[in-house]
Amino acid sequence: MKPPITLPTSTVARNALVALAVVAVGAAVYWLADILTPLAMAIFLLIMIDGVKRTIEKRTRLPSHVAGISALLVVVLGFVASIAFIVNGAYGFFSDASGVSANIGPRLDQILEDGSRLVGVTTPPTTTDLIAQIDVRGYLMAIAGQAQGVVGGAVFVMIYLGFLLASQSGFRRKLVGLFPDRTARGEALEVFQRVRGGVEGYLWVQAVTGVMICAAAWILMRIVGLQNAEFWTFVIFIVGFIPVLGGAIAGLVPPLFALVQFETYWQAMVLLGGLQAILFISGNFIQPRMQGDNQNIDPVVVLLALAFWGKVWGVVGMFLSTPLAVMAMAILAEFRGSRWMAILLSGDGEPYAEKETAASKPKRRRVNPPQLKDE
Repeated sequence: MKPPITLPTSTVARNALVALAVVAVGAAVYWLADILTPLAMAIFLLIMIDGVKRTIEKRTRLPSHVAGISALLVVVLGFVASIAFIVNGAYGFFSDASGVSANIGPRLDQILEDGSRLVGVTTPPTTTDLIAQIDVRGYLMAIAGQAQGVVGGAVFVMIYLGFLLASQSGFRRKLVGLFPDRTARGEALEVFQRVRGGVEGYLWVQAVTGVMICAAAWILMRIVGLQNAEFWTFVIFIVGFIPVLGGAIAGLVPPLFALVQFETYWQAMVLLGGLQAILFISGNFIQPRMQGDNQNIDPVVVLLALAFWGKVWGVVGMFLSTPLAVMAMAILAEFRGSRWMAILLSGDGEPYAEKETAASKPKRRRVNPPQLKDE
């Protein structure tokens, strides 16, 4: 009989402490969700502001402080405008003016009747009485009211963002105090830059591909005559930042509402086929070429991160799930005791960025090799 594998006592103790720490952190982020959710979104916006600022400085001759103010205005106004557009659009879409709630009952009856006729059923079930008892309009208005509640959360995000911007001036002094040794400080800066680069790369890829998808989707919705095409286009762009679920929502929700709006079915079928084709081309040909190894995350980890952060932080956690996974992989890869977790999180077992050689040929190298210390 083969003897069991023996592990050093220090390794077992370290792994046990890591497991306990993971459980403790998970419990903390769950119970403190009301506090940490707006803080995490504010940090996310701060990273976006920094990236926009450096882009402005690179492409223009504006001074640093002017570029910073411009980046702040662009990100904050974009964030506020996005929330206002979604809230107002959802409220107006589900109001009496749209006619969706009034037409959904008869349309479902017609769909059931047509489907029953195809399979040979002579007495199809009806949904008009059931929907009248459920008060669909009340539920839709409640959903719109919940969307308006997002405005309150946005206020806290802006408050956190203001304090984070005010504390940026002392970041350099704090960094020197935390890492007095110049070498250690340089390594810490490299970790921060890699985390920032991963998040910015994710945002860039999702934004560019989202614009491409939305342009094609808007043209398709305009061709079939779907109402509120601009609203649905913006929804597709926003949910595109949610992995897995975003594509499902973008490809299915507009065709479902087309069933309610139109008396015929070809519009919904065209939307369903066209949106699925657009998402397939983007997800299998465009995004992989743009991403490269920037988000070298295992697909199973992406799914688990989506489920975990969606459970503890709701919709905000779904938006931040992939950036948080990228950040965790970059940090865990720096220490010998936790590098094994970074390897498991990575897509190919090498949690490092891809750089190009002088000959412009991609060649993987370790930007910052794993440290030989356990701190």
